[in-house]
Amino acid sequence: MSERNTVLRSLHDVGLAAWFGGSLMGAVDLNGAAKAQGDSWEDSARIASTGWAMWAPVGAAAIGVHLIGSTGLLAVNATRVVTQQGVAASTLAKTVLTGAALAATAYTRVLGKKIELASSGNPKDAEKGDHIPVDTRQAERHLSYAQWAVPALTCGLIVLNAVHSEQQRPAQQLYGMLRRARTLAPYVVRSHHWSPLH
Repeated sequence: MSERNTVLRSLHDVGLAAWFGGSLMGAVDLNGAAKAQGDSWEDSARIASTGWAMWAPVGAAAIGVHLIGSTGLLAVNATRVVTQQGVAASTLAKTVLTGAALAATAYTRVLGKKIELASSGNPKDAEKGDHIPVDTRQAERHLSYAQWAVPALTCGLIVLNAVHSEQQRPAQQLYGMLRRARTLAPYVVRSHHWSPLH
């Protein structure tokens, strides 16, 4: 009842692990170290911005790898989503959380870019920063909260991934399919007995 999809699972899990771990490390260690080592707000912002800029391509690759794995797993498990009770709900929850995590990641990147440009001594960077529709103080305040949203949401994805793994046990698949069949049985019976003459 289950198939091996090692490559897709590896892409899904490794990408998600890097996404979660990188965002958590940045919020806890990188930003904290930047505040501790910087002699001024500008110094701290530059240290943190440099670290996040170095991580950004790796983080983007991790997200891309995770999405490839997620899409592939959804395709190969499409039958289970339809026939096994509970799988559709957890899949929908996972999709919503993934979208929220992507939005939070993009938002934190915009806020971080604003702070990076504002802390730069280059006048051209300051001009670029003016095009981002949020002031520096507001960006810093929002970022202090938004930076924790990404690890929280990706942690939720890890939990839902564990739920999916449990749902793939043969006994759980059989139980879920029987529950779905029992749910659909009244509709099938009514459809069978329906006649245009009634």
